[in-house]
Amino acid sequence: MQAESPVTSPKFDLLDSCGKFRVLVGVTGSVAALKVPLLVSQLLELPGVDVRVVTTEHAKHFYNPAEVAVSVYSDANEWELWTQRSDPVLHIELRRWADLLVIAPLDANTLGKIASGICDNLLTCVVRAWDTSRPLLFCPAMNTAMWHHPITSRQVDSLKQFGYVEIPCIAKKLVCGDQGKGAMAEVSTIVDVVKQFIQRAAESPLDIEEQARGCE
Repeated sequence: MQAESPVTSPKFDLLDSCGKFRVLVGVTGSVAALKVPLLVSQLLELPGVDVRVVTTEHAKHFYNPAEVAVSVYSDANEWELWTQRSDPVLHIELRRWADLLVIAPLDANTLGKIASGICDNLLTCVVRAWDTSRPLLFCPAMNTAMWHHPITSRQVDSLKQFGYVEIPCIAKKLVCGDQGKGAMAEVSTIVDVVKQFIQRAAESPLDIEEQARGCE
């Protein structure tokens, strides 16, 4: 069995992206997480784009991190990388590194956490520390009954009020057998939305100081 993608110190791994548009993919515990290797591979096909992944532990149940072509960070890395006061804090390093965060899939549990400000794992800590001047896209994915629960629309609205952008879920036959809305948007749709934000960034040139962010 192939070993998981090695994770080096973010001071080295993240600096490799200097000069590129940096996309951080967040992955949560929905069966749609099985599409993460495909999503990452298609994002890497975009010119001038670099990608990293931050995953919840439960998300790993649905995909093999070894099949992802970039570094995959999880909760264990947060604690392994910090041993003393001078060490980098991983969720802050990732927050500084990324030009865009896309959470795909965003399950019902993590949706509720983000809407409530809970930050009890690496991904939710990145979100809580996120620079809201940069785009954060979220792709809900859950069972149809969960999607139609009254709390879901309230939580989605909360994320929109934070300035985050929803990539709506779609209706289809779910893995559980139910038919209806709740499936994550197609990978091609997600990539197209990310491309739109990359194009916007290209049309608004960064100043010299911002271009140097993370490249020192």
